[in-house]
Amino acid sequence: MKRILIFGNSGSGKSTLARHLATTYDIAHLDLDTLAWLPTSPPQRMPIEDSSKNIMTFIEQNPQWVVEGCYTDLLKLLDSHANEIIFMDLSISLCVENAKRRPWEPHKYASKAAQDKNLSFLIEWIKQYRTRVDTFSYKSHEEFYNTFIGEKVRYTQNTSIT
Repeated sequence: MKRILIFGNSGSGKSTLARHLATTYDIAHLDLDTLAWLPTSPPQRMPIEDSSKNIMTFIEQNPQWVVEGCYTDLLKLLDSHANEIIFMDLSISLCVENAKRRPWEPHKYASKAAQDKNLSFLIEWIKQYRTRVDTFSYKSHEEFYNTFIGEKVRYTQNTSIT
């Protein structure tokens, strides 16, 4: 039974790896970005209670899954259900390079142009990863990794997925 959590900085390769694992193992894939935010401008976080209900519905409907995101508060809702975690612990420079090469994510942006318009903000966000102390931070991810009981792996480099 595969129940995998993938987390790390923006641009670390979480989505790419999650899509690969979902296809390889024929399991459900959930990108936490799709239920962490309200559809407002500027963006606002969805209340954690609402995100939690959506997450629980997802895992009730899917016995095997891969869930990915940078939200430690949401990952903690799943840690007792997961049997494996993957920490995408890449350098800031690799995450920035990946973000610049990111393909269009139609589930997040209306167009590639809209996504690219957000790139400078995203790069600054990526660069703050090790100094932030919020749910999206390296510190929060490191603590989550260290306290998880179960199979775990940490990747520090992008590797070819075959």
